Amino acid sequence: MSREISSQHILPHALPVPAIKKLGGKRIVLASNSSRRRDILKTIGLSPDIIPSTFEEDLSPASFADIHEYPVATASHKAVEVYERLVAEDADNAPDLVIAADTVVLTHAQPSTSQIDYTLLPSVGQELLEKPKDKADNLRMLMDLNGQVCEVVTGVTVVYPILTAPGYGLRSIDERSLVYFADNPQHIIKAYVDSGEGMDRAGGFAIQGMGGVLVRKVEGDYQNVVGFPMASFFKLLDILVEEDDDFLQV
Repeated sequence: MSREISSQHILPHALPVPAIKKLGGKRIVLASNSSRRRDILKTIGLSPDIIPSTFEEDLSPASFADIHEYPVATASHKAVEVYERLVAEDADNAPDLVIAADTVVLTHAQPSTSQIDYTLLPSVGQELLEKPKDKADNLRMLMDLNGQVCEVVTGVTVVYPILTAPGYGLRSIDERSLVYFADNPQHIIKAYVDSGEGMDRAGGFAIQGMGGVLVRKVEGDYQNVVGFPMASFFKLLDILVEEDDDFLQV
């Protein structure tokens, strides 16, 4: 790797594109303790400091006209909380880029064919699936999803320093994927629930683990379903470098 992008936060296999070069020597922070998000970022050559947000994540989904804005807002609060806290603790070691994400699972009407884009479907009510309260709740969720399709939405926000008030810039994206569940026999679903893997996951399943046996296909970004939309995030960094000459220059 060239010396100009050498950094404790940039791994040797990172692509030497303009965004990665700008991140060389910068302090990168992931506002999450998620091992899945950490590993996905490592795939593209980023090894950020791990500093989980203390934001309570108590926003009301009902307060959003579009439920897809909910994870974006949560990610934004997480990123800003970590950025402001680190600046207050040590302004001389402030982060140059804080990354935060929030993933939610929404129930969704089953398209009649996989060739129909979900944006073309009639508007339907969607239920937000949080982490299961207990195994009975996990079983209920997965039985409802069985043979159906859900929508996984991840909001990603990056915060970085700027010279004008409030002292930081903020950009966000949301990524949406469809997860099609197989028509699974109840004993398979119950065995999965009993494994406990889905208890700490929105929607009650982990597609990258044993939960993958419940799913027949994914439309959209698979990494988004895991918890972080790698391709869209990489594109966001590229756009910021192209559109803002001052990005990561403060």
